[in-house]
Amino acid sequence: MKNIVLCCAAGMSTSMLVQRMKDAAQKKGVEVTIKAVPVAEFKDELAAADIVLLGPQVKYELNNLQAQAEPLGKKVAVIDMMDYGMMKGDAVLEKALKLLE
Repeated sequence: MKNIVLCCAAGMSTSMLVQRMKDAAQKKGVEVTIKAVPVAEFKDELAAADIVLLGPQVKYELNNLQAQAEPLGKKVAVIDMMDYGMMKGDAVLEKALKLLE
C-alpha cells in the first residue's frame, strides 16, 4: 500500500482534495492511504510517506523539502494549480501514482 501525504499551508485546504483522491482510488481499486498535513509537519510525516505532494501555495518550499526527502529516497512534487483549484482528485492521484512507478 502506498502512502501519499499532501502538504499545504495549514493542512486545511487540502482535506477536501484528499477526500476526492480517496474516492478516485476506491473507484480504481487502488490501495493507498492519503492524508493532509501542514507543511510544518513535513518532517514528522516524511518517514512513513512514499510521496509528498505540495499545495501550489507552498511550492516555494519545494527545494528545501526535496533536499530533506532525497536522502531517504522519497519524492516531493507540487500539485498542478488547475487540478488543485478544481479539486480534481483523480488527476492528482494519477500524478502521484505515476511518480511512484
